[in-house]
Amino acid sequence: MGSERDLFANFERMRRDMDELFGDVFDRGGLAVRRHAFSPAVDVFYADGPPRAVVHAELAGIDPDELSLEIEGRELVLAGHRKAARAEGRVYQQLEIEHGPFRRRISLGADVLADQAKATYHDGILRVELPLVPPERRSRSVPIESPGDER
Repeated sequence: MGSERDLFANFERMRRDMDELFGDVFDRGGLAVRRHAFSPAVDVFYADGPPRAVVHAELAGIDPDELSLEIEGRELVLAGHRKAARAEGRVYQQLEIEHGPFRRRISLGADVLADQAKATYHDGILRVELPLVPPERRSRSVPIESPGDER
């Protein structure tokens, strides 16, 4: 009997340690409780004609009025909120569609013209097009001096 009690005490201590480590992921009913915001899936690619960065974000079920976009240097900041789909009278067996607020920083590999960015939202996909800053001409003439020209 004593060994069973010790085993249970060790298990309970291990469960508390795991709850602290992972943030008490499960509630008493066994359904996942989300304490942190989710992060939408994002694709980033570059296109020509004109040269631009293109970002696709998977945001199904989110009202476009609940979204905000900001450009900070070489980062696109996407923020918003997906409302929970729960309704009165439903008893869930499984609940996997993440909801709640989110904020995602997306690194861009080039400088962009922030004031020329365009965004569209269609079928749950947000598309942001960011024209790239044209490369500067970095060549310049360098005068050649001869040893007798030193002053």
